[in-house]
Amino acid sequence: MKDLKFDDRGLIPAIIQDAKSGQVLMMAYMNQEALEKTRATGRTWFYSRSRQSLWMKGETSGNIQTVQEIRYDCDQDTLLVLVEQTGGACHTGHYSCFYRNLNGEEQEPTLFDADMVYQGKEGPAILLELMDVIYQRQKERPEGSYTTYLFDKGIDKILKKVGEESAEVIIAAKNPDNSELIYEASDLIYHLLVLLVEKGIDITEIFTELRSRR
Repeated sequence: MKDLKFDDRGLIPAIIQDAKSGQVLMMAYMNQEALEKTRATGRTWFYSRSRQSLWMKGETSGNIQTVQEIRYDCDQDTLLVLVEQTGGACHTGHYSCFYRNLNGEEQEPTLFDADMVYQGKEGPAILLELMDVIYQRQKERPEGSYTTYLFDKGIDKILKKVGEESAEVIIAAKNPDNSELIYEASDLIYHLLVLLVEKGIDITEIFTELRSRR
């Protein structure tokens, strides 16, 4: 540990590789605490730069990574973590995050789990991806972004939108065509996520609460 060179933010890149096949699965960042938890638990832990918090791979999706070995490179500033991967490593459902070539062509099918080809249906990982985007918008406040507009206006505007979208869901549910309900429910979920970020609540806390009820 003392030989490793963390950057000025206290982070070090970690390349995750399938220990059996040698396939590169993903790249993420660890801080010292994440690395210590990875060593202690035998599961990969990372540091989210957008959420500024630790997260364990597969904590919500079940697609955990069991650590077989950890190495570092000659410059002592990059980790190589050899793992046994359960399910897909990528939030898109692919086994590896590196599933496209430079022409944008997909080189492998997405996965439903370790044994089954995923048939193009989105999974709950999109919620985590969306949360990351919302965290980024809150931090960077890019011009022209609707999410930036909501954060700039503050909690009252966000709450108003949650109320409006809730009413839209109710109205859409009375329509025999479910496409409108799907659209309005998506709007509601998005605004709820913005509210959670505004209040400093990570979506994993919601997952934990739902798990406790289950």
